[in-house]
Parts: sequence; C-alpha cells; structure tokens
Amino acid sequence: MKLKINMWTGILDIINCVLFAVSWPVIFGTAFSDAFSGSNLTNGTGTFFYVMAWAGVILNIIALVQSKKSNISIVGPILGIIGSALFGLTAALAFPALVVLIIATVFTMLQHPAKNAEAKTEK
Repeated sequence: MKLKINMWTGILDIINCVLFAVSWPVIFGTAFSDAFSGSNLTNGTGTFFYVMAWAGVILNIIALVQSKKSNISIVGPILGIIGSALFGLTAALAFPALVVLIIATVFTMLQHPAKNAEAKTEK
C-alpha cells in the first residue's frame, strides 16, 4: 500500500533541500542589498525559509502518523522531521538539514512495509 501523503512529503522534502541549499546566498544577498538601499527585505526572506521548514515538520508529522497506521516504515518521516526542524531552529544548520532531508526523501518515497508488519504476515 502506497500513501499519497508520503509522496507529497517526499516532494516537499526535495523542495526544502533546494531552498535550504540556496538560503544562505539569498539571505546574505538580501542583507547586502538592504545595507546599500536602506530597505528591510531580509526579515521577510528569512521568514519564508523558516515557514517552509516548519511546514516540512508538520507534513512529516502527518506522514509519520499515517505511515504508522498503514504499517509503513516510519524512518523517512522521522528523518524528515529532524531535517526540517534543524533548519527551523536556525539557518546555520542548513547543510546538516540538507543531508538529513536527502536521506529522508529516499526512505519516505520507498514506503517499505514496517518490520512489525512483516512479522505479523509471517505468523
């Protein structure tokens, strides 16, 4: 059984990987632009990245609950929660978050049956 929520969670994790990879140059570029023009765009830019990170946490929690109910491995959603929360706490953890989210995406998209589900079918 494949869950659509896992597919959408994997897609959001991939999008967040790209966003987290470009976050530092974008935030620093916006900060330099603010310094020279006197505008205040850096706060909104940073907020966008943080909102996407916490949206990833929420979607991964939903995927975790649904996967648990459907006896699908929960490794992907757990790693997705950790990766998104790393960036959500501070953008300084963008690289570790990126690595964890790549691994989370693979496990989330595979949707292997949980180990306890396999044991139940063998009995």
